[in-house]
Amino acid sequence: MSEVGLVPFARVALEVAREVLPSYSHRFSPQRFTQPQLLAILCLMRYEDWTFRGAEIRLGEHGELRRALEVQAVPDHSTLFRFMLRLEERVIGQALAEVVRRLQKKKPGSSRTKIVVAVDATGLAPGAISTFFIRRREQHGGAPMPWRYWLKWLLAIDTRRRLILAQKAHQGPVNDCATLRPLLDEVVTTLPITTVLADAEFDSERNHRHIREQCRAKSIIPAKRTRPEWKLHGVRAQMRAAFPAKAYRQRVHAETVFSAIKRKLSARAPGRSLITQRKQALLLGLAYNLYRLWRRALLQLPIANA
Repeated sequence: MSEVGLVPFARVALEVAREVLPSYSHRFSPQRFTQPQLLAILCLMRYEDWTFRGAEIRLGEHGELRRALEVQAVPDHSTLFRFMLRLEERVIGQALAEVVRRLQKKKPGSSRTKIVVAVDATGLAPGAISTFFIRRREQHGGAPMPWRYWLKWLLAIDTRRRLILAQKAHQGPVNDCATLRPLLDEVVTTLPITTVLADAEFDSERNHRHIREQCRAKSIIPAKRTRPEWKLHGVRAQMRAAFPAKAYRQRVHAETVFSAIKRKLSARAPGRSLITQRKQALLLGLAYNLYRLWRRALLQLPIANA
């Protein structure tokens, strides 16, 4: 990315990582690199869409970046990969929540504003081969590429700040209707929600009841198309009879976040195994939130007098 320098991003990533990870996993660690340093490097990799070997080369070339990360030596690519395998998805979620807490921080005496949450999903490529290359190969009579499952990335997004509040990743294609409830439960533990917007994939009476009874929020989910002889009941019937289209338009901010991530950061979740791809996707969401955190800090800096 050309908008934000690597050095300030690395400083912010290291500061957040220190809030959620101890310096070392146990007392017999080699203690060459701390866990927060390695997590910050992984976020930097996702921010610039580097490979593990590319990150090793870039850190070796960039002395100022090493000073920002407070590392004396360059970690080997295998060190970064093994750390990512040990890194729990729960820790990535805690780091994401820490960034959200900092961005949602209010001035003393101000009241907490409720949040409109948009839930949506997108696909991430498991490798570096573009879909354009695949189509062109098939058009020119080439052998079809072997089928590979793609990764589905589910996000809960604050529509006002365009911030990722919670995320999940799993193998696609799959129906995420049942995933909506645990995703929102992660958000309501720390933030008050006023409205939940989701597309027809998440339409079910159980989801409507969970949002309205457990999350204490308004649910706006369009009812799926059904056969004429089927009758809808409850909240789904209300959505079919009088759908609040004006309020539902805010869901477009979820598409904006997906577009920004894929254009500015990456559209891939590389890895040979599903667990690696999932962690790559979750680190991508964390890198985007760190970018938003750094941008807000930049806008709040005082302008020096000429």
